[in-house]
Amino acid sequence: MFPTKNNSINVWAAVIGLLFLLFFFVIMGRFLYIAHSKEIDNNDLTALGKQKWQQYTILDAKRGKIYSSNDQVLAEDVPSYTIQAILSKNAGKENYVTDKSKTARLLAPILDLKESYIYDQLNKPLYLVQFGKKGQNLSQEVKKKIDKLHLNGITFIEGSKRYYPNNDLAAYTIGFTSKNDKSNKQYGVLGIEQSLNKYLTEQDGSVRYYQSAGGVPIPDEKQKIKKEHNGDNVYLTIDSRIQTVLDESMSKVQAKYKPKRMVGIVADPKTGQILAMSNRPNFNLNKRDLTNFVNSPISEAIEPGSVMKIFTLASAIDAGVYHGNQTYQSGQYKVPGVTIHDWNQSWGPITFDEGFQRSSNVAFSIIADKYLGTEKLYKYFQKFGFMQKTGIDLPNESNSNVSWKWESDKVMMSFGQASAFTPIQIVQAATAVANDGKMMKPYIVSKVVDPNKDKTVIQHKPTVVGQPISKEAAEQTRDLMRQVITSKKGTGHTLYNLPGYEIIGKTGTAQLAINGKYLYGRDNYIFSFLGMAPKNDPKLIVYVSVDRPNLSGVTYDAQPVADVVNPVLSNSLQYMNIKPDAKNKVTDKVSQFTMNQYVGLETSNVSSQLQSKGFKVTTIGSGKITKQYPFKGDQILDGSRVILVGDSHQKMPDIKGWSLSDVMQLADMLSLKPQISGQGFAVEQKPSKGTSLHVGDSITIKLKSH
Repeated sequence: MFPTKNNSINVWAAVIGLLFLLFFFVIMGRFLYIAHSKEIDNNDLTALGKQKWQQYTILDAKRGKIYSSNDQVLAEDVPSYTIQAILSKNAGKENYVTDKSKTARLLAPILDLKESYIYDQLNKPLYLVQFGKKGQNLSQEVKKKIDKLHLNGITFIEGSKRYYPNNDLAAYTIGFTSKNDKSNKQYGVLGIEQSLNKYLTEQDGSVRYYQSAGGVPIPDEKQKIKKEHNGDNVYLTIDSRIQTVLDESMSKVQAKYKPKRMVGIVADPKTGQILAMSNRPNFNLNKRDLTNFVNSPISEAIEPGSVMKIFTLASAIDAGVYHGNQTYQSGQYKVPGVTIHDWNQSWGPITFDEGFQRSSNVAFSIIADKYLGTEKLYKYFQKFGFMQKTGIDLPNESNSNVSWKWESDKVMMSFGQASAFTPIQIVQAATAVANDGKMMKPYIVSKVVDPNKDKTVIQHKPTVVGQPISKEAAEQTRDLMRQVITSKKGTGHTLYNLPGYEIIGKTGTAQLAINGKYLYGRDNYIFSFLGMAPKNDPKLIVYVSVDRPNLSGVTYDAQPVADVVNPVLSNSLQYMNIKPDAKNKVTDKVSQFTMNQYVGLETSNVSSQLQSKGFKVTTIGSGKITKQYPFKGDQILDGSRVILVGDSHQKMPDIKGWSLSDVMQLADMLSLKPQISGQGFAVEQKPSKGTSLHVGDSITIKLKSH
């Protein structure tokens, strides 16, 4: 019996041993297979391990900034937030929305949403909810307001958004961005944001490292770092102070006269730099409430009207066929297919010089038809750049539309009808007249800088693109343009004869063609002015056109244009320290005073002296005067504002009631960075009166019309 039992035990022991041995080989085989293939059920164990043990962090980079020529930030990335509400009680005590009615009631006015909508969202059977577009891209100020409510379950996702500090300043020039739905990356839609998108676009970075099960980084584990790369910064030729004056003036005209559209350009004729460029209607870059995507100064060709007489005149002078003292019969002139009329038919025989002053279409028809010849005129206009795009560094530039089929169209081009040109083509051509015959290519991008390496990627410099006329022809043309302003017969005498400055220019009144037919009626014209200053050595070119303004109750048809041109010229010339010419002093019967040199004197003594003469004196700081405005030798009138800067204890003055030009002058004297909204006169300021000031400080000013 016992031997039989022992044999049975041995057999079972052998079987169990074999099973264990087989199991061991299976396990070892599987282990060796996994170790070799690094896969289980088609799952990559290496990837799974990295996912579990590897930490991955995005290093957020910023899109490049856009600056003005005077270092004002025009576009930048700022923090933004998306609000969300956690609804699940599994989130833990106090970490979910506990009072839905209260939460909806308090959030509704801040998010500009209906209370019922928010309440419905909070009652959805989800772990968390968001609130649509109005709950996205929230500013830091809005987030702080919501944080102060201490609402349970309300959290935020941090991101960034594109922000434009000046809202509508140079909106079409700067452009804006949109976000790609898949990548969530910004891309430019309009203006500089679009044309320089590849330079402005940032590259996010990342950090990867391994950690233990407890979340502690493993010692000596080498991190894999991909460094972030901020987008390149773009510096424009736009001067924010001049741009502000242009924008403000155009906004006032828009509100008062309600024109269909407006264009304004300010340029430096010596370099071709665009100092300001504006459209109306305009839009707010942060709200993106635009009605069309057309940047009119470069993308819309229009019949410019009589401003083109400048270039016909310059061409005739250069060709040696202009004789200003020679007379002709004004009123009307016949060419094949049409009779050309003057706007006034009672002048009789007048000289060609007077014809230019009075803006006679007949005079320039005769010049083009009889003296210069239309074919030669065409070649001169080619030299002036009217037959091709300027190549300005903005997207979507259009070319001219020149009608050259009929003889009547060829003649009419001499005074700005029958053919259409873009405002930027007109400004480029004007640089030749202002710059002694040398025509400068217009540009708006000064440079592009990589902030990561502090390296200039693009540098634009002034470029001469032709010399259509001689220096002598340019000088003679400017002399005659001055007569348009100074002569009582000149079309610019009443509106553009600014005291103290030798303004030169030419007015324009262009008929508007709709469906091939010209409109009639006082309000159905495009009124314009192309001006320069000072005459002998122009530092500025200003071109403004106003399309079909409402002129009811207005004495002069071109008043809306003058309401833009005059403040832009006067403020810009003062800002550029171009002093008035002594030969052009103010002649009105108003008390005048010539500013003395006060730098180095005591602020208190000078302030008392000037106040006794009736001036509005603002003293910033104490001690010795280091800066003054107006400058020595300037002619000022009774009641003018005088700003004196002392050498110590400079504090913010009360500037409520100040005009925009006074505010800009203050900012320039103290090297402050102004952020201005609205139009009219200062009603709010930050910092407040008495706050210490330092170079580079920002001041925020709100303007309002009285």
